[in-house]
Amino acid sequence: MPPASTADAAVFAEPTVPVRAGWTVNLSLATFAVFMAFMTPIQILLPLQLEHIDPHGKNAALSLVTGLGALVAVLANPLAGAWSDRTASRFGRRRPWILGGALAGAAGLSVTATQQTVAGVAVGWCLAQAGLNAMLAGVTTPIADRVPLAQRAQVSGWTGLMQSFGLVFGALITTQLITGVRSGYGTLAVLTVALALPFVLRHSEPPLPRALRPAFDARTFARSLWVSPRKHPDFGWAWLTRFLINLGNALGTLYLFYFLADAVHYGDPATGVLILTVVYTLCAALTAVPAGLLSDRVGRRKTFVVLCSLVMAAAAVLLALFHTWPSALAAAAVLGAGYGVYLAVDQALVTQVLPEAADRAKDLGVINIANSGPQVLAPALAAPIITHLGGYAGLYLTTALVTLMGGILVNRIRGVA
Repeated sequence: MPPASTADAAVFAEPTVPVRAGWTVNLSLATFAVFMAFMTPIQILLPLQLEHIDPHGKNAALSLVTGLGALVAVLANPLAGAWSDRTASRFGRRRPWILGGALAGAAGLSVTATQQTVAGVAVGWCLAQAGLNAMLAGVTTPIADRVPLAQRAQVSGWTGLMQSFGLVFGALITTQLITGVRSGYGTLAVLTVALALPFVLRHSEPPLPRALRPAFDARTFARSLWVSPRKHPDFGWAWLTRFLINLGNALGTLYLFYFLADAVHYGDPATGVLILTVVYTLCAALTAVPAGLLSDRVGRRKTFVVLCSLVMAAAAVLLALFHTWPSALAAAAVLGAGYGVYLAVDQALVTQVLPEAADRAKDLGVINIANSGPQVLAPALAAPIITHLGGYAGLYLTTALVTLMGGILVNRIRGVA
């Protein structure tokens, strides 16, 4: 690679100019789109579709489909990120992947909508995951590329909050406004592309000069996907912390639809999921941006991650002890408050431990395995826990324990306060 130049500085330098509100709004819309497309099928559409296809094997079918989709996500996200880092388009490195991923994800959702077998649903959902994870690689990196450190948790609070708002809006569409599983998938597909366009069309980014793009070598490329925790221990501990907290979140939410139906005996579990999600999101909204502002002001990240892990574990214990609708509402409020803090602060923390500026998207893709990896592991753990280790009480106590472990291990990070 040639020596550093002014072009190099423009692409790889640590950002110093604060981003404008419009930039944050449009990136938040794209984030909203990708998480709406991710989470609404997992929470609403896939359970309904698989219950219709195989009423007696719905738990195993949901575990299979979501597990395979998450496995695709584990591979697709860092691969798309690595290619994004090497993209020398005049439109920049991130925007082509945001738009291309949105289109591919929408196509995958459309394929999933038409399937009548568990195997067909699995294939369609894997296609959707591949496209949506390419989009995710594009939308998660601009914060590290463009947002100064002193503004990072605040912006992360807004984009993180969109993850929950995406699920609320998606649940509202698929349970109240649009009737039918197929039309629900179709609506999500259209909105995913439409909401990606404002950021793609309105916000330029410095292109990667072709002279600075490393020559492609398959072995070197494959090795670059491994970030050694020995050489970069803070990155390793940040990855493990995120993995554990997201594993706890996945264990606690994967079977929420069936928990309401089988343990709480709520009459309309789809509507119940919507109500709990609204409560969760409102409470997350009350904490995400204020926590981000406070974290930026005091310059501390780890204390907030520990706090949110304690709050989220308390919500899981509440679900373990009481299988009633009021306790579910209370747990949703507590969990939302904790997760709002986590969404804002953890993303800012992660951007501070990235090994190389030239590999931001790839390294964030590796970090994002800690988001999608638990979706692979959670179904394998949750089904036997429910069957052999105390039912839903055992599931939610495990959720609390795993989440607390994540909060404890964040203190092993040394380079971030």
